[in-house]
Amino acid sequence: MPGLRDPGERHSKWRRKKAGFRGVWASPRAVKTWTGGGLLLAGLLLKYGLTGFNRAIFTWQGTDFLVSDLTFLLGIAVAGNVIVRNGFRALRKLNLSIDLLMTSAIFGSVIASVFGGKHIFLEGATLAVLYNFAELLEDYSIEKARGSLRELKDLSPDTAVVRRGEVEQEIPAEAVNVGDRVLIRPGSRVPVDGRIVEGGSSINESPITGESIPADKGKGDEVFAGTINQQGYLEVEARSSASESTISRIVKLVESAERKKTKHEKFVNKFSAYYTPAVVVAAVAIAAIPPVVLSEPWAGWFVRGITMLVLACPCAFVISTPVSVVSGITSAAKNGVLIESGTTLEAMSEVQVAAFDKTGTLTRGELTITDVIPLNGKREEEVIKCACGVEERSDHPIAEAIVTHVHEEHDISHDHGIEGFEEISGKGITASLKGERHYAGKPSLIEEMGFDLSHVHHSSDNHEVNREASKLCRKGDCLNLTDVTIPRLQKEGKTVILVTNETELEGIIAVADGIRSSTKRAIEELNSAGIRTVMLTGDNEHTARAIAEKISIEDFRAELMPGEKVEAVEDLSEKYGAVAMVGDGINDAPALAAADVGIAMGAAGTDTALETADIALIKDDLSKLPYLHRLSSKTKQVIRQNIFASLGVKAILAIGVPLGYVTIALAVLLGDAGMTVGVTTNAMRISGLRVDSDASILQ
Repeated sequence: MPGLRDPGERHSKWRRKKAGFRGVWASPRAVKTWTGGGLLLAGLLLKYGLTGFNRAIFTWQGTDFLVSDLTFLLGIAVAGNVIVRNGFRALRKLNLSIDLLMTSAIFGSVIASVFGGKHIFLEGATLAVLYNFAELLEDYSIEKARGSLRELKDLSPDTAVVRRGEVEQEIPAEAVNVGDRVLIRPGSRVPVDGRIVEGGSSINESPITGESIPADKGKGDEVFAGTINQQGYLEVEARSSASESTISRIVKLVESAERKKTKHEKFVNKFSAYYTPAVVVAAVAIAAIPPVVLSEPWAGWFVRGITMLVLACPCAFVISTPVSVVSGITSAAKNGVLIESGTTLEAMSEVQVAAFDKTGTLTRGELTITDVIPLNGKREEEVIKCACGVEERSDHPIAEAIVTHVHEEHDISHDHGIEGFEEISGKGITASLKGERHYAGKPSLIEEMGFDLSHVHHSSDNHEVNREASKLCRKGDCLNLTDVTIPRLQKEGKTVILVTNETELEGIIAVADGIRSSTKRAIEELNSAGIRTVMLTGDNEHTARAIAEKISIEDFRAELMPGEKVEAVEDLSEKYGAVAMVGDGINDAPALAAADVGIAMGAAGTDTALETADIALIKDDLSKLPYLHRLSSKTKQVIRQNIFASLGVKAILAIGVPLGYVTIALAVLLGDAGMTVGVTTNAMRISGLRVDSDASILQ
């Protein structure tokens, strides 16, 4: 049945989740915290409830020490064990760490209780328990923020069924070799990236691409690890190992992104380096100045100094940015967008210009031949045969379109006797076919070779071509390619290739590339968001203009070589601000590298796109770009909210400490644990943003 999971796989994932939960709340530190908390509650019960049992154990310097005091002291010893150990390690390294501050506060509470005549064992025990709880809560918050990443890791099944020879066997997914035939039954997850060699099915690719509608797959189609086979039985030839699958590379990329600090994180770390010592100095001043200068009772001010030490802990402030970044990056990965680092996520919100390559980005990149116009007495078959011979060894998209057209539409022999193949960078191709040199390229290349394109004899029965010829030639047997034919084709959004030998033109071939279904809406949304959209293409101006008008692109620059695209990106950056360049991640690599943010299309199954760009779209879906901009803006907004909220609460509490309004318990509970919960909950809002979300979600 669709959506069915293997019970063993489901149980394994449940155990991992349970282990993750226990890793925080059932750790040795957690056990000591719960024990210390129990002793704290017992002491409170004796002190305020069962007062009849709360008898004096001994008297020291005129002060009675009760059973509750001993209970609180035991609570300090148990719950404060980890804190004190870490504090002494920091002291040996002369590191003013949070644990050292808390250790000082704990020992201060004991000293004040024993020698100051002020019973604050309760405050010491409360501090030890609540600080431990705050630290556990911080660990849990980070784990929760990384929950989406764990879900990504859990997408790939632990085992795979393979057929080796005549034997079917279940093996660990990591043991699948490239070339193995993997058997995938309905309801199972795909264990490795591969190509279908038998069967057909609907594949739920939402874990990889974020697309909710299942994709129909058949023989020859690619499938990716972590996706779900919903219906049919499949046999898949493994194209990569489990560790090199698309989902594994996504996880590695997200983990790497987490380790890179954003500008906000660097600010937080730098601020904390000054904040903590400053608050420690304030704590010492609060504890020392009133007793020394004003002859106030030292025990009370000592407690206030300890409370101020607690506020020197910047825990919630420090995690305010990382949890937001982790939430944003993992959310993007689940929606089919891979982000290289938190810095990149931040930078996307500052983008003023989105520059696009045309072929394979704004268009599908699947060129098809639309027109073949023979010239100078040639037949259509001769023109296409010649073009195929010249283009056959090229990997350019136009060449592939011509060769594919010949394979599918014509029964033409391919014994061309190709020699001297050469690519003329950015302009065309030349090769010798059976000893005769031929060229296929842009009109500008053919003109540079000395051909007159204004008066060319045609050999076509095409009525539209004949009408063009009759406008300029009395006999109706010539074409003005420069002023009529080529502009007409280009205005229709077609790319024109001329085929020629060394003495005469042989024909015209026009190819066109369909616009992606997601292009127009994505461009309109970016324009509405105030982002200037620009198309940078190597195609001619007429074709570029036709495409730009269809999709509402505000600006375009045509006939650009790769180096000129880089210059265009730099010019846009200088004029308007930060530029995001969107391309295929291979032939647009220089421009992607030059942009403030490089975005590669179609990263699924390719290493090049991931290595080239700062951001990679798993599928060729431009609708992810407006989402990406909203996500970036949302993340930046949440980070700032978290920073200001955590600092604001600390500041308010710090003002209340010398006035006697803030206790140790309140300082830990509100300033530490409470703000940790607050910044984490706020960061989790980022994960609610989806590709089809309305911009109002940012409010």
